[in-house]
Amino acid sequence: MKTKTKMLASLEIAIVLCSLFLVAIPAIAAQDQNQEMQKASASTITTASEDDFVLGVYGNANEDDTIDMRDLTYVKLIFFGKKPETELADAKYDGKINPLDFIQIKLIIVGKEKEITIVDGADRIVTVKKPVERIITLTQYTAEAIRALGAKDRIVGIDDYTTTKTTFFPEISKKTSVGSWYSGPDIEQILTLEADIVFTYIKYPFPENLEDKLPSSISVIRFDFLRSPTLIDETNKLGYILGETENARKYFEWHNKYNGEIEEIVSGIPEDEKPKVFLPWMGYTTATSCKTFSGWMAICEETGGINIAADFEEYWPEVELEWVIEQNPEVIVGISAKGGYNTDDESGMKAEYTNEIIELPGFDHIKAVKANRVHIMSFDVINGHAQPVGLSYMAKWSHPELFEDLDPQAIHQEFIDRFCPGLDFDVYKHGVFVYPKPS
Repeated sequence: MKTKTKMLASLEIAIVLCSLFLVAIPAIAAQDQNQEMQKASASTITTASEDDFVLGVYGNANEDDTIDMRDLTYVKLIFFGKKPETELADAKYDGKINPLDFIQIKLIIVGKEKEITIVDGADRIVTVKKPVERIITLTQYTAEAIRALGAKDRIVGIDDYTTTKTTFFPEISKKTSVGSWYSGPDIEQILTLEADIVFTYIKYPFPENLEDKLPSSISVIRFDFLRSPTLIDETNKLGYILGETENARKYFEWHNKYNGEIEEIVSGIPEDEKPKVFLPWMGYTTATSCKTFSGWMAICEETGGINIAADFEEYWPEVELEWVIEQNPEVIVGISAKGGYNTDDESGMKAEYTNEIIELPGFDHIKAVKANRVHIMSFDVINGHAQPVGLSYMAKWSHPELFEDLDPQAIHQEFIDRFCPGLDFDVYKHGVFVYPKPS
């Protein structure tokens, strides 16, 4: 009887293997049998470049930027000993490659999987139960990302700061607040909202131990959605978590259209023709010292500029005014928390422009000031999914002759119209996103 049972079990496995294998015959025929794949670590997965990143989702057996029939083919070749095992081939994340991984990959492709395992922005491997229907986000940028992917109605809880963004988030800002990511969210409130998943920042001070405070039934995912190099990677993973991969693809196409055009032009600029740029973080400038947010170095470099503070090891290095004058930057772009969507009053940015840059002692001798190449930009267009807007402004300011036809306001309006459902906003009439305003 035992022998008969074992034979039947073996036959069932053989049938599964054969049926699944037949589905992928065309893909296998097209696959280069001699191609060898290099095993990637989780850190490699999460730090790959914007143009050639590896999607950190288990089931991405061939380690490219998506999960498709090629992954089904590849994991079968691993199973039959024709390809080396890769980090992400274990779609079920159970420590072995078998027909269950074939089934899981097929389910992911058609969007019917019951769970999915991803590598989040903090390099943590997290398994998420699906479907994800109740979301709490502790960051405004995650709320923006979820809305961009068409899933804003699944948000049931937000952080305190997002509640203040009433214009940008006319619907989301009214959701229940669960407190602050910085000082600590209200755990009881999170539990009351019966969340499936909580999104928070990667490395900020709190909540570093949020995972330990919540039951295992609530997944905690750490994403930033801040800057271009990781923005696409995190958005791609979010698409798989939410079952919104098609909307994620539409965003990629829009993002890459503008960033790609800028990159193509910038790639042809000789090093000696790139302007030196100073990026002060507005609100931290005094008569004796000022701070620069060197985290913006990426956007400076991507638009053909040279950040004068790039060599500092500190994230927010404090520098003397005399040092800035000595560096003599040709462009100054202050990063400001003033302005944005909630106001039409430009006086806050104007005061920063005047009091914290133009009228600082000795700044009248700096090339940027003398040539009227001083600008202030709102956080609202330099972080998150509006990043191509900030990038286009920086490109135009850094190389006005090369980007004469670039229209940042038009790009901004397109972003709102396409990726901010529920937001009725005209950037030509409302908001303060840069100072001086475009003519």
